[in-house]
Amino acid sequence: MKSDCRVSLGCSAWKRGRATSAAALTSATTLEVTDHDHAAPKPVREERQPPREGVEEVAPGILRLQLPISLPGLGHVNCYAMEDARGITLVDPGLPGPKTWRELQRIMKAGGLAIERVHSVVITHSHPDHFGQAGQFRKRFGAEVITHQAFRTFLDPEAEDQESADELEVIEGPVKAQIEFLHGQDLRRGPFAKQTPWGGDPYSMPRARRLRYWAMRKAAGRFVPTPTPTRRVEDAQVIELGGREWVAVHTPGHTIDHLCLYDPAGGVMISGDHVLPTITPHISGLGTTVDPLKDFFDSLDLMKSFDGVRVVLPAHGLEFGDLSGRAEAIKRHHHERLDKLRTASGEIGSGTVHEFMEVLFQERSWGAMAESETYAHLEHLRLTGDAAVDESGDQLRYRFG
Repeated sequence: MKSDCRVSLGCSAWKRGRATSAAALTSATTLEVTDHDHAAPKPVREERQPPREGVEEVAPGILRLQLPISLPGLGHVNCYAMEDARGITLVDPGLPGPKTWRELQRIMKAGGLAIERVHSVVITHSHPDHFGQAGQFRKRFGAEVITHQAFRTFLDPEAEDQESADELEVIEGPVKAQIEFLHGQDLRRGPFAKQTPWGGDPYSMPRARRLRYWAMRKAAGRFVPTPTPTRRVEDAQVIELGGREWVAVHTPGHTIDHLCLYDPAGGVMISGDHVLPTITPHISGLGTTVDPLKDFFDSLDLMKSFDGVRVVLPAHGLEFGDLSGRAEAIKRHHHERLDKLRTASGEIGSGTVHEFMEVLFQERSWGAMAESETYAHLEHLRLTGDAAVDESGDQLRYRFG
């Protein structure tokens, strides 16, 4: 069943015991693993805090379980639980592996939630801290696994690839697509990629992490149950979860398959990594879309149409209320990043992605993700006509004006 997801319920605040901090709604945004703030050290952001103990009701009929994760800049992931007559639906059940599985069992048992009653698992997007245990629930209890139709992970070698970059419109497509088209390179392999579309020496992943990814991929489907979706949904499709109707909201940008869930009757938006309280998700230049930053901007603008949202439930950090204001703050942050690149070009002249990265990020944050996000911003400026690129050397060089 499909339905128009533009449902307005007004903006009166949902009354709760703990008021959402205004600072959490308006503070400067940062890359998911990178702090852009050059001021004095500040208290640890809420997304980086260790998991809170126990099960908490964060909106009527919606429970939050915070699971530990060991990722740069993040201390936990929020797993949401909803009960109905059939059992339990979970959203984003944490990282793969026995440690998270044991923690899920412990928290659910302590909170009076029978883990074997989980009949549905929703994955907001294809990152391991969100899809990790979905395969276990499918294997052990036959749970339905619900994703956006574009969902795919590197753990599932049998899944069809997302749209190949060499199938995009090459003339107007990004330089990445042109390079792949001319040289037959595959730059979509995530942690297994050996080349970057902008050239230069790629950052080397630590050997232990490379081996871990290799082992996870080899074990996929045998020792590590892969989160193969049993149901893929489209934008604006209505699905029933936890005894209520939710509208699927496709929000590409952070990933091509990112999915938010909107409950128009309750005024609740489960926002995944799309809109977070005090940081902004990584926008990678290594995806398969032409302009991921524009995709992200469009998805942020979409949030302004949901004026019935009274509480936002993010994948990291605590719940908050001002969805439109927070989306606008994140967008403003990225426009400031674009302005910084324009200004830096006056000093750099024709610069490489690495050279512009050194301007955009603090030295402690330099690395593969910082380069990838810098590339996404430079490509956005090229596609809007603000920058040009020279492909004649070993590395792409961008110039402005």
